[in-house]
Amino acid sequence: MGMKLVRSLVCAFLCMLTTGTTAALELPDEWPSIAATSAGERISFPTSNPFTIAEVGNAPSNEARATYFAPEGASAAVPAPAVILLHGASGVKSTRSLTYARQFASMGIAALVIDAFASRRDLATSFTDRLVEITEAMLLADAYGGLKWLDQRPEVDGTRVAMMGFSYGGMATLYAVQHQVAEAYAPDGPRFAAHVAFYAPCIARFEDNRTTGAPVLMLMGRGDQIIDIDRCGEVAADLREGGSEVEMIVYQDAYHMWDGGPVQAWRPPHHLADCKLVVQRDGSVYDENTWLPMNGPLTRKLILALCINGDGYLIQGDDEVRAKSNAAVGRFLMRHLRGEHQPS
Repeated sequence: MGMKLVRSLVCAFLCMLTTGTTAALELPDEWPSIAATSAGERISFPTSNPFTIAEVGNAPSNEARATYFAPEGASAAVPAPAVILLHGASGVKSTRSLTYARQFASMGIAALVIDAFASRRDLATSFTDRLVEITEAMLLADAYGGLKWLDQRPEVDGTRVAMMGFSYGGMATLYAVQHQVAEAYAPDGPRFAAHVAFYAPCIARFEDNRTTGAPVLMLMGRGDQIIDIDRCGEVAADLREGGSEVEMIVYQDAYHMWDGGPVQAWRPPHHLADCKLVVQRDGSVYDENTWLPMNGPLTRKLILALCINGDGYLIQGDDEVRAKSNAAVGRFLMRHLRGEHQPS
């Protein structure tokens, strides 16, 4: 799809949202560059530190940290849709989360970039320790806390907020569509209207596969060894059976982090594609291979150590693939942030 057509689609989407107020929302032929956009506003909101979903409601409280990018042209009279962005294991990257956020804001879509590691430096700071101590359940706490924060903004329509995550954050994005997750974190609160997962390892499957009904877009590369595409197909089937529309796109020549990765490929020594977890109906987590419970840092470290693959995986940016995924995300958000569907 050419960029002019993408522009036309997104323009139609924004024009529809603004009910005629379109003068401030003209888009360029390509997604806007970050040079002419805002640096964002540092904000905080309440969150918690559950190790697993089973601990939600009884976990230590915390203060989440994020950067908010206000949407151009939005107001209380004409509220905008929004996107919450969740980083990967390497943290918030200027070439990825912050770039997307600035682009969204320039296109009239509010963006909230969450930094789940910044508020938990007392738990872990090294790359490996963060993956053991700072869990997907904590990222979900921040995401649902951010959704509540956005819902209170007058310039944002809280019924039209998408969640978009990368790798580790993509895993949390797939979990967030589960009905039991939404009920645990926000029993009486708002729901995400759509979910976009970039190259998310499909490690966990849910015993209760009911979803909120929100649509899901799964993007992955055929050359990404951290992705088990067959397993992701099983997860997609679970989500469809649970009530969500799922679109799964595989880019044939793409590696991990094609959007914002290095020009020269590099290979981390390990990957987790062989790890398989199951989330039970009470929120507890077990390893499918050993049936060990993942109920703390020690068992989490043990389970991950037993399933880590030593072949590694390639990380490499690819502007052509990024343009394709931008177009796919644009089409997906245009279809699903109209406010017609209300997740349960």
